[in-house]
Amino acid sequence: MERSREFRVRTRFPTPQNWLVVGVVAGFTLAALITAILTFAIVRDLVASWGGTDVLPIFVPQSPQAMEAALQSSLGEKSELPLQSPDGPPPKPWDDTSRVNILVLGLDYRDWVSGGGAPRTDTMILVSMDPASRTMGILSIPRDLWVNIPGFEPNKINTAYRLGEVYRVEGGGPGLAMRTVAALLGMPVDYYVQIDFAAFEKLIDELGGVKLTVPEEIKVDPIDGNTKTLQPGVQVLPGKLALAYARARGTAGGDFDRAERQQQVILGIRNRIMSRDTLPRLIRRAVPLYETLASGVHTNLSLVQVIRMTWLAQQIPEESIQRNVIGPNQATFGTAADGQDILVPIPEAIRAQRDEIFSIGPIGPQTAITDQIEKVKAERAQVRVLNGTATPGLAAEATNFLKENQVSVLEAGNASERYSQTTLIDYTGNPQTVQYLTGLLNISPSNVYHRYNVDDQADILVLIGEDWISESATPTP
Repeated sequence: MERSREFRVRTRFPTPQNWLVVGVVAGFTLAALITAILTFAIVRDLVASWGGTDVLPIFVPQSPQAMEAALQSSLGEKSELPLQSPDGPPPKPWDDTSRVNILVLGLDYRDWVSGGGAPRTDTMILVSMDPASRTMGILSIPRDLWVNIPGFEPNKINTAYRLGEVYRVEGGGPGLAMRTVAALLGMPVDYYVQIDFAAFEKLIDELGGVKLTVPEEIKVDPIDGNTKTLQPGVQVLPGKLALAYARARGTAGGDFDRAERQQQVILGIRNRIMSRDTLPRLIRRAVPLYETLASGVHTNLSLVQVIRMTWLAQQIPEESIQRNVIGPNQATFGTAADGQDILVPIPEAIRAQRDEIFSIGPIGPQTAITDQIEKVKAERAQVRVLNGTATPGLAAEATNFLKENQVSVLEAGNASERYSQTTLIDYTGNPQTVQYLTGLLNISPSNVYHRYNVDDQADILVLIGEDWISESATPTP
């Protein structure tokens, strides 16, 4: 098979590196955005030492333990230090087996720029991952929720960060925000990830924008002040418009609709990364991009902890991820003593929502398979199967097997070269079908590639390798 220079770079730079960017992919939340940004901290030194050959050096091992060793060798003690100022919330150990809860804070620095002092939080999302059950919960918290802030009078929850910064409480703004959310939900908050808007916009622009389906006409106000009206339909939005869309409040549902749009943008980032051959381009831009983004992300997680949590997030299937918003069933509209419009929480309803989202029961195998098949059908991906061995008939055998498992096969044939391992190439971005095929055919993640090519009639190419023969029988689902 003829390979371009771009494809050689990708195939030689090991696919396991993708699980660093999978922090964005698998997390379905801004919390995982930190992982994509931290990638640049790693590759900064890698790129700096790279001699400029057209193939990047092999760097990423096949396990989190090996990755940690590589990080410690490259970054030394820095890999164990939290990525925040010394007066931030204290770092905490994590044993890799206990549930971990992470608060994501999106900040609006216009408060500082306008002379209004420390910023309030514009976005608050709690992410909870349970290694034992391989489940994840994501809960968006509206900024106007009226809550008890430890050590202060009741106020809107988005003021907790500002109060912590102004009065220099323990852990600063992030620490007080974490304690406030913990008190609201009655559950510990272990870590935080703080992201400012400039960093968020920059990442989306580096991805080439984010593809979203706008359900209805909506007026958005980018930070640069140029108001724009988005029309209904599918659109690719640059960073400033994607952020403005996520922050817009001028719809009937107010903050509740806004939280839904934030999660829609997060999913759009995930799909963008999975639908484009993004990693090589990001790596080439690693040094300037890291310098731009690093000042906009802070966390009490260490780089080693991020690696461990990303590895966990990658193993959580989509059907085991529960997403929700504290909405009209968990809060009522009210007015504070000073005339502010607020949301008054209904504590018992919020606790019930908490239990539903963060205590996901196991999903039966048959239900999970049925759900996945429906998602595969929705993608409508066309698959081409080629025999990459000297044994005749394997492409037809694999085609029949895939059709029996409800996969749409465009055609079968013979490959132009031999493959020792069965390999999959995704041309147009089909995450559900790729996940399904890799399970059906026992394809190793290191043999899955993403090569963007909308001109090919097939969406996915499967190259049958010698390992198919060694199994002595057609794989079973």
